[in-house]
Amino acid sequence: MTDTVAHMICVGATKAGTSWLYAYLRRHPDCWMRSIKELHYFNTVQNDSFDDQIAGREAELSRLEARPEDARLLTRKQDLRDWLSVLALRGRDDAAYLDYLHHGRGNGRLVGDITPAYGLLSVQMLRRIARLAANLRIVYLLRDPVERLWSQLRMNARRRVKDESQYERKALALMDAALAGREERAVVRGDYADTLVRLDAAFDPKHLLVMFQEDLFSKQGLARLTSFLGIAPKRFDTERRIHAGAPATLDAERHARAVAFLRPQYDFVAARFGALPPSWQRSLQMGAAA
Repeated sequence: MTDTVAHMICVGATKAGTSWLYAYLRRHPDCWMRSIKELHYFNTVQNDSFDDQIAGREAELSRLEARPEDARLLTRKQDLRDWLSVLALRGRDDAAYLDYLHHGRGNGRLVGDITPAYGLLSVQMLRRIARLAANLRIVYLLRDPVERLWSQLRMNARRRVKDESQYERKALALMDAALAGREERAVVRGDYADTLVRLDAAFDPKHLLVMFQEDLFSKQGLARLTSFLGIAPKRFDTERRIHAGAPATLDAERHARAVAFLRPQYDFVAARFGALPPSWQRSLQMGAAA
């Protein structure tokens, strides 16, 4: 482990391009990313939820042990065993977390952890991350607030229904619940205003990159990202979507209500960054027209 290696922590936001970013970095020759995308280390430490985390990882390992061997599964199983060893320390030694990221790195110039749940961490825990290592890079991705919420609710609906014919109805019901003040866990993942205030309080600005999802998928945005991370620009399929949600149509009336509900996010981001990306502007226009 050397101070010249960049340590990248992506703190979200959920459904804002983090899976695409992971796929990009995992295939990048300058990077070393383990096969577990979301380690959930710091939120597990903050919530003291090691028993649940360990049980979940052990269950996944048990499922994989029952499957026929192949190279990908061998890697995943070894990564799970290594990660369980870190979890067994129950957050007493962040050096073990770093060692996990670096193990097998070879000549990689960047290691990382992409866990959107870190966007909910307290300032105190974010400052613990800030002290983690030299050459730290924090990435936070933003997506149009309505699109992000709708994508997450569709994902939640897919997980909660057994009958696929009920999927779209369930997704719309979850949107109604979110706009009524329920489904708070989905809504809070897109509270950019609160998250950015905490990130600003914890990190030196030069260690923090905030990007719009649309920019991430552009040539210029990718150049900005790779420059920040200290890795070489590398072409990748910017049209490719990773873990795209199942399709479902959000009607104009609900869309307008969602824009009104999430308007503080649009206003905060506009005040901080200036002109909003085209998709954000389209959402606002659709909300005004409905």
